[in-house]
Amino acid sequence: MKKDSIALIGFMATGKSTVGKALKDRLGIDYKFIETDQVIIEIAGKSIPKIFEEDGEVKFREYEIEACRKTARLSKSIISCGGGVVLNEANIEILKQFCHIVLLTATPKVIYRRAMKEGKENRPVINKKDPFKEIEKVLRYREIYYNSSAEIIIDTTEKSIKMIVEEILLQTKLL
Repeated sequence: MKKDSIALIGFMATGKSTVGKALKDRLGIDYKFIETDQVIIEIAGKSIPKIFEEDGEVKFREYEIEACRKTARLSKSIISCGGGVVLNEANIEILKQFCHIVLLTATPKVIYRRAMKEGKENRPVINKKDPFKEIEKVLRYREIYYNSSAEIIIDTTEKSIKMIVEEILLQTKLL
């Protein structure tokens, strides 16, 4: 089976949504852009902060598996995965069956700058006493998961969106 979808994984503020939308535009009207976090919100009927507050992380991760199952099977899709999707091997197995898995990375300094621009209310991970240290800590913990899940790794730190999109298309051979 030829894979015609791409799952973008990576930490927050590495460019998954921005690159995903640009990929969808570049590939044309046959393609759709999906964010797993949005699918989780639809499944749960409430916001992600509310899920964590009312149901806990375990329930959130169950919704995440369901969201991966739902989106991975869709043909011609660009899927922007939540940053923690790699923490559950079931998600990666599902995505690998149907999608090219592309890891987007950036330096902690760049992630911090991008995330702070978006605001603490939009990024719970940085709503801490020392957001930069929190970013470094979470990145260090997740690095092995990201690297072992990815088929393609692209550092977004110094690249334009257009360059990243072209690199993904070249490596996935979708164009």
